[in-house]
Amino acid sequence: MDEKKSTPTGEDTKTPVVVDIATGEVVSDIYIDPEKERAALRKFDIYVFPVSIIFIVLASLDRNNLGNARVFGFDEDIGLTGNQFGTINTLSSVCTILFELPWVLAVRHFGARAALGTAFLAWSACTIGTAFIQTFGQAVAVRMLLNTAEAGLAQGFAFLFSTIYPRTEVGKRIMSTNLAQCISGAFGGLFAFGVQSMGDRLGLAAWRWLFIVEFCFTILVGGVCWIFLPKDPAEAWFLTEEEKETMRLKRERDYLHRGPTKFDKKWIKPALTDPFVLLLGLAFFTSSVAINGFGVFLPTIILGLGFEALKVNYMTIPVYVLGAISLITQCYFSDKLKKRGMFIVGCSVPVAVGYLICVGSSSGVAGYIGMFVLVIGLYPISTLAVAWVTSNLAPDDKRAIGMPLAYSFANISNVVSSNLYPTPQGPRYIQGNAVSAGLTVVAGFLYSACWYLLRRRNAKKAKLIAEGATTNGKEGDMSLESMYIL
Repeated sequence: MDEKKSTPTGEDTKTPVVVDIATGEVVSDIYIDPEKERAALRKFDIYVFPVSIIFIVLASLDRNNLGNARVFGFDEDIGLTGNQFGTINTLSSVCTILFELPWVLAVRHFGARAALGTAFLAWSACTIGTAFIQTFGQAVAVRMLLNTAEAGLAQGFAFLFSTIYPRTEVGKRIMSTNLAQCISGAFGGLFAFGVQSMGDRLGLAAWRWLFIVEFCFTILVGGVCWIFLPKDPAEAWFLTEEEKETMRLKRERDYLHRGPTKFDKKWIKPALTDPFVLLLGLAFFTSSVAINGFGVFLPTIILGLGFEALKVNYMTIPVYVLGAISLITQCYFSDKLKKRGMFIVGCSVPVAVGYLICVGSSSGVAGYIGMFVLVIGLYPISTLAVAWVTSNLAPDDKRAIGMPLAYSFANISNVVSSNLYPTPQGPRYIQGNAVSAGLTVVAGFLYSACWYLLRRRNAKKAKLIAEGATTNGKEGDMSLESMYIL
């Protein structure tokens, strides 16, 4: 069977479209000079990709340093009792789950500059608001608003990248989310320690200064970065007129994958009911429990070795560095080989093994080594899962709904993880680590099922094309004009 076959763009269209079955890409009669296209995309790598990392690092610091604030009297100052701190985190996580989809739709409708810029201003306001809360109720309200503002940040950038880059090259851009998490995890604790070590000043507790300094840093750096966000990739201010024309031609060439500019609500139901979206979401949920557990367990196991708090922060850095190296390497080769499933399933193995090392040995050293093992696969799984669903859903309308829906399943794991790692079970957290290992194994099978589902869909399309079919009566990624990336 030939790799390339002709199929029409739709039932009422006479013009044939050539589909490369190996890559799933449409071979269009719209010609774009490859060098000019690469030059335009390099501009986005220079101006937009770093912004995504900076935004997510800033948001992660603002969100995660609430835990560091506890060391310097946060609970006592606002009168928290019992499990009220856990309640703050749980309610905040619910806001993240609920508002991911609306934010991505906002990026789709209003553009990245307006939507993500609004999110930036909102979470910055909540960060400075955290510095002046006095009661449990105020803490709940401010932190829920903070998570609401940050909810669609990672997915918003993932959607933006899907409108800029070829779908076989989007993985190494979407990795900005977890690369930012590695940076935040490695240095967030040191930043918090440095700010809070100055002690109480001007009648304000050290933990309050943490959020004041974070706000100043966020509003300054984030404000500069905001300028670089485009409303429309074809109208980005840093492009030359020739490059803008290249991006406009690229939009026309990728029409079958992108769809019309105006949102069409007919894609809501297909996005919500696509078995691939739902199955991937379930797999994403089971694999994300391990990520959340890692954030709890890593500093605790090092602290259990008898090191001081500052040294704990230093000792987490090598683990995050290894995680970042693995993330970059696997995303690069996933894009190069145009494979997602095999990398995701492969990454499940070191994650499960790392947690089982922690379960099987009471040695703190073994637990620390287990963290190095599991981090090899930890971050690539979630990055490539997002890239998988982002690159396989078409058009933009279906992707803007289906991608954050699958991501929302993953964030439900935040609620589960908070119950799997109760403080009294530290430092080993046998229950939490055992469940994380088990769910990672389940995730491996679920991701394999996703691969099998897409493989079957591709095989059916290829068979129809080989038999001379011109249409299967479907649209978007389900049509004959699109092959799934496996």
